[in-house]
Amino acid sequence: MAKLLEVKGLKTQFFTQDGVVTAVGGISYDLNEGETLGIVGESGCGKSVSVLSVMRLIPVPPGRIVAGEAWFQGRDLLTMDQEEIRSVRGNKIAMIFQDPMTSLNPVLTINRQVSEALELHLDMDKKQARKRSIELLDLLRIPEAGDRIDDYPHQFSGGMRQRVMIAMAMSCNPQLLIADEPTTALDVTIQAQIIDLVTRLKEEMGTAVIWITHDMGVIAGLAERVNVMYAGYIVESADVKELYADPRHPYTLGLLRSLPRLDAERREKLTPIEGLPPDLIDMPPGCPFAPRCDYAIERCLVENPKLETVARRHTAACWVDVTGGKR
Repeated sequence: MAKLLEVKGLKTQFFTQDGVVTAVGGISYDLNEGETLGIVGESGCGKSVSVLSVMRLIPVPPGRIVAGEAWFQGRDLLTMDQEEIRSVRGNKIAMIFQDPMTSLNPVLTINRQVSEALELHLDMDKKQARKRSIELLDLLRIPEAGDRIDDYPHQFSGGMRQRVMIAMAMSCNPQLLIADEPTTALDVTIQAQIIDLVTRLKEEMGTAVIWITHDMGVIAGLAERVNVMYAGYIVESADVKELYADPRHPYTLGLLRSLPRLDAERREKLTPIEGLPPDLIDMPPGCPFAPRCDYAIERCLVENPKLETVARRHTAACWVDVTGGKR
């Protein structure tokens, strides 16, 4: 399977009055055509900033991509000029943002917002774009789409607004869809519907997906591969079944232990990860997870490990083998 996206050594920093925040600390990963990659981790770990960097949507100032490459279909997205990257965004790479109420323009109709990309990237006239917009809303099961197309965002429910965001993202049949926690603000039944819709569209159109979330349960049924992020670094990467069956980083293990299980004993308690993430302005010299880690050894406090292969298509950044002692 051909590689669609290859990220190498991506490092993004924010220059603030309090100091330099290293939001993404030099990560590398790749994505194949038609593949779904999950990026998981707690809030502030760099998930969203990493993909916004790839999309060149980091606000400058205070943010800046200080190192790295992001190769998409043979071209480095990070070296493109503004006109080139605008021709890619919304056309070949599309993004669903976390909060549709703040992502949609409140003073423009749904038709205007869905049609814009169709007119810009596919050279449709207004009539053609309107017709295609109604088809997309129908496809996403918005009732009476032809009558609702001229409504404004505030007239739609949260779930329907998120469907509009998906319609906008999928309108130009992108090769890559990035979903940045698109179900966070929705109730569980709507979450399931949105996940089902994205999965169905992916299968029908052959689109590759990067799904960002803090919910390990969502990733289990959606992704084929998973990157676990902590404090700006990828600390573990594996096929989804391998990761859940045999986690090799203490942070991944902690995330899974804090996840409710249907097959667990009724009285089995969830185990939280004690402590707080590190201050990204004043990072500890060793592994950033060491102060919270039950497996930490002396080396963890002074040297940050790199990702190393621990099994087939499975890498982890840890000095300790959580299945059997030191590496």
